[in-house]
Amino acid sequence: MVYSLITFEKTKSPISEAYRTLRTNVQFTNVDSNTQKIVVTSSGPGEGKSHTVANLAVSMAQSGKSVLIIDADLRNPTQHKLFGLDNRVGLSIYLVEDGDYGGYIRDTAVPSVRVLPAGPVPPNPAELLGSKGMEHLLEGAGGEFDMVLIDTPPVIAVTDALILAQEVDGVILVLASGEVDKGYAQKAKGLLDKLEIKILGAVLNKVGMNSHEYYYYNYYNSAKDM
Repeated sequence: MVYSLITFEKTKSPISEAYRTLRTNVQFTNVDSNTQKIVVTSSGPGEGKSHTVANLAVSMAQSGKSVLIIDADLRNPTQHKLFGLDNRVGLSIYLVEDGDYGGYIRDTAVPSVRVLPAGPVPPNPAELLGSKGMEHLLEGAGGEFDMVLIDTPPVIAVTDALILAQEVDGVILVLASGEVDKGYAQKAKGLLDKLEIKILGAVLNKVGMNSHEYYYYNYYNSAKDM
C-alpha cells in the first residue's frame, strides 16, 4: 500500500503531518547551503518515490513556496496520473525539440504547484537527461521557482538518477518499509557516495499506520549510517 495525500486541505491526518515533518527537515538543510533543486529516487521500483514527490510538493506549497515537479522518470512516468494531466507532451518532447520548456509546464489543482510531465517514453532516456537542454531547464527553473523536485527512476536499475543527481543540490532516497532489500539500499547509497552526491536523507515509506513504526514514517535524517 502506498499512502497518498495529494490534497491542499490543511488536515491533521498522520500522513499530512509526516509530510510536514519531511518539509521542515528539508528546510533545515538550507542553513549551511541553498537546497532548492532536489532529486527524489529509490533503490528499486514500487517504493513510493513518485507519491513522495507529489505530497512533498503539496506540503511545500502549503508553506507558501512555489514548486515545480519535473517528472524525469522517462521510463515509467507517474506524475501526470497523480495530478490528472495530459502526458502526450512533456519533458521528452522539450528535450528533443530544445524549445521553450515553459510551454510544457502545466498548472495543477493545487495552488503554487506546477508539473512538467514526462511526455512520451523515448528510446534514449539517459542521453536526453544528460543533454544541454536538461541543464538549461534546471538552471532556468531554479530562477523561477522556490523549489524544484525531480522524480527519477530507481538509482540501481538505470543511470538516469545518477546523471541528474550531479546537477542538483541533493538527493532524497525513498525506501519501502518491510520490502526494501538492505543490500539494495546500501548499494544505492554507495552509488551516490561514489559520485560524491549529497544525500539529504532517507524516507521510510509504506509504514503501517497502526504500527509503532509509524513514528518513523518519512523519517528524514542523514543517511550516513545506512
